[in-house]
Amino acid sequence: MARNNRSRKRDADYEPLDVERLTTGWRRTEVRKGREWTVQPISALNAAKSYTCPGCSLEIAPGVSHLVAWRNDGILGDLADVEARRHWHEACWRMS
Repeated sequence: MARNNRSRKRDADYEPLDVERLTTGWRRTEVRKGREWTVQPISALNAAKSYTCPGCSLEIAPGVSHLVAWRNDGILGDLADVEARRHWHEACWRMS
């Protein structure tokens, strides 16, 4: 019978993947011009619809990776901030 070379210690240290972190697409917080924004990258595989970039007013076609950004500190609350989110080209977001 073949010997199992797998370390038992590795199995004991196993931690399940954080699905929440994986599904948020590396969401992060940035401060721009004194306002706090949540920025979430959208991969080309997950980009299914077309959007208009507020930075350049050009179309972000389906299948093009881009960013989604929304304010964290709006006066109307979190729900209004998320509803006001915008899809940006990555370069346009960096230049804004």
